[in-house]
Amino acid sequence: MKAAERVKELCELLNEHAHRYYVLDDPFISDGEYDRLFHELLSLEDAYPNLIRADSPTRRVGGLPLDKFEQAKHRQPMLSLENGFTDEDLNEFSDKLKRFLTHQVTTGYSAEPKLDGLAVELVYQQGYLQQGSTRGDGFTGENITRQLRTINAIPLKLVGVAPELLEVRGEVYMKKDGLVELNKKQLQKGLQPFANPRNAAAGSLRQLDPAITAKRPLRFFAYGVSAPEATGCRTQTQLLEYLREQGFPVNRHNLFCPEMSNVIDHFKALAMLRHKLPYDIDGMVVKVDEFSLQDRLGNKSRAPRWAIARKFPATQSTTKLLDVEFQVGRTGAITPVAVLEPVEIDGATVSRATLHNQDEIKRKDLHVGDSVLVQRAGDVIPEVVKALTNLRTGSECQIAMPTHCPACNSLLTKPEGEAVTRCVNGVCPAQQLRTLAHYTSKAGLDIEGLGAKYIEQLFDLGMIQTIPDIYMLRHDLLKDLEGWGDKSADNVLAAIEQAKTPNLSQFLAALGIRFIGEISAQLLEQHFRSLATLQSADKEELLDIDGIGEQAAESLINYFQSEPVTLMLDKLHELGVNPAAAEVSATGLPLEGAVIVFTGTLLQLSRDEAKKLVKDCGGHIASSVTKKVTHVVAGEKAGSKLRKATDLGKIILSEAEFLSLTQGDSI
Repeated sequence: MKAAERVKELCELLNEHAHRYYVLDDPFISDGEYDRLFHELLSLEDAYPNLIRADSPTRRVGGLPLDKFEQAKHRQPMLSLENGFTDEDLNEFSDKLKRFLTHQVTTGYSAEPKLDGLAVELVYQQGYLQQGSTRGDGFTGENITRQLRTINAIPLKLVGVAPELLEVRGEVYMKKDGLVELNKKQLQKGLQPFANPRNAAAGSLRQLDPAITAKRPLRFFAYGVSAPEATGCRTQTQLLEYLREQGFPVNRHNLFCPEMSNVIDHFKALAMLRHKLPYDIDGMVVKVDEFSLQDRLGNKSRAPRWAIARKFPATQSTTKLLDVEFQVGRTGAITPVAVLEPVEIDGATVSRATLHNQDEIKRKDLHVGDSVLVQRAGDVIPEVVKALTNLRTGSECQIAMPTHCPACNSLLTKPEGEAVTRCVNGVCPAQQLRTLAHYTSKAGLDIEGLGAKYIEQLFDLGMIQTIPDIYMLRHDLLKDLEGWGDKSADNVLAAIEQAKTPNLSQFLAALGIRFIGEISAQLLEQHFRSLATLQSADKEELLDIDGIGEQAAESLINYFQSEPVTLMLDKLHELGVNPAAAEVSATGLPLEGAVIVFTGTLLQLSRDEAKKLVKDCGGHIASSVTKKVTHVVAGEKAGSKLRKATDLGKIILSEAEFLSLTQGDSI
């Protein structure tokens, strides 16, 4: 094959892989094969510089750092949007449209997640990316073409028949897990971590050296063009599909809504979903769908009349750090908790926030009396992001970590190599309370009616102090307690009785042994089959189990050698608590012997439901792809686990194939 033909073939193959990997999340070659082909292309281009193509993936990286960014004027302004904060604001927006259009009914709306990233414009001429720029002031931005070329999700060449000129608008962003990995590297280099994905994306794009940008996990979603008439599309909904066909990633949560009531419903659905998304969104953009109506409505000085941004309630706010309290966790970890001047964040009043540990307090230079930035994300405990040191008055005081446990007054220790200070008193009341609450929680035995509030009530009354005490509760003592009654007492005692025969893995997870979670507990059950066998295991035997590491093995040995633990387990046995390995039917279950990993998003089942189904069908769950894994179930947006499974030759199942397999069907 001639060099020119091979270069063309390699460019097409590598660009197709990049599109499927970064846009469709559907890779078809391994990372190793991609690297081999990429280096083959590099070698050919080094030997034949005249064959370097405009769409070559090698053009994404390289070049000398810039001294500064040049300005780039937008042919059409990149306008900002008016904000709405309530459903009433959306209805008022709809009413204004009708008045402006003399009561003509709109043809519907395009409702799109509003990404919390950096808006950019991509200019394509004759189908090739020629320039990329930031929004800037809306009229003039910064030319960041070389930086944008490093983002694999941005096509260097359009896929379909392209107009002579196409200016695509979209958002550069960073996924949440990308930020975590980037911040690990920042800290390893002694650099300041980024506060949030938006700051990380903006900081990465504004690197004068594009080679630095190339190392950052940046992504892109397209949401519009400057001149829709160039595409032949009549509506925003059609345009989004057109952009997808041209090779751009387009958000799958975009939705056409016939009426404003549908828009409001979609906003509520997005609000419920937002914290499960792998990227940050701060609201929803609502656009009149038909371009002819957009033209009639026109623009105000800084914003279009045909669009509005419905914002979520603030997830960050400024308040005062009034005090710091110290909580004792189930494993003795001492966690500093900020006592805050109450502030409304994301629809909830926040008066307390985690400070994580002593090292974090030092890193953030927090003082009692500081004005602080607090954030809340979904069900995650609110946290203090940073101190606003420019607002200090001099009256602030340093935060002193305790030397003794706030619950039992035992001397605290800080194990070498750990950031956490611990109480190692085995009978610390705070640890006992949290151990009891964990045992009965959904993460433990899921004893209905014994939530954390009731466990604390019974603990404070002295009715339960240890796990065996739960099984000795009596109806006559429970029914007269505040908030209880005959029926509540009956229900709780029935649930406790049912909890006497848990699966061994469920029981181990409920005990709250350090470093032993759901997956580790399942591995132990599969290997030992009984609690007595596990108790007598030595470290070497534990380490032979694929998935049980040094820390987990040490923790198990120390736990079962503890005299209080031995006495507790003996007492539970006396009370009829008999954890046992799940039985396997003699006739064979559909997934008997299968070890399954899930990756990506399942559409018909929650992840917990899928895991339970595997166990009910005789299979086992693994958290990562190892040699013992037999099947990988790939949902939407499957990631690195799918690639590794493909490389290792594992059986890959779709969700539908997995469900068929659980019914006993062959695949």
